[in-house]
Amino acid sequence: MITDPISDFLTRIRNAQAAGHESLTLPSSKIKYALAKILEEEGYLAGAEVAQDGAKANLSVRLKYNGKQPAIRNIKRVSTPGRRVYRAHDSLPRVLSDMGIAVISTSAGLMTNKQARKRHLGGEIICEVF
Repeated sequence: MITDPISDFLTRIRNAQAAGHESLTLPSSKIKYALAKILEEEGYLAGAEVAQDGAKANLSVRLKYNGKQPAIRNIKRVSTPGRRVYRAHDSLPRVLSDMGIAVISTSAGLMTNKQARKRHLGGEIICEVF
């Protein structure tokens, strides 16, 4: 049983890129799909789509590389089930002086730290990517 599915998702991406895989498939959920779509919009993933396989849905993620280097240099979980990290809109993190992104869970859904700052929304910091 997986106690933290978001951390598992991030670790699978990290491991697949370290092994040089082109894509990976994992069990789908709404938050994993939303997180994958944000990473795709920001240019860190080549694509993400949900495929129905009988009664269960699978998330297929295509990884992106710049030459032989992965597009995601570092991806880490910030808020965990044992230690939740919340920030107001004026104290959201700036990852590598805004060269990277932080994914924030707000009342309006998942979004990047830049989008949340523009909309004056705070929330839980899910992960940081650069």
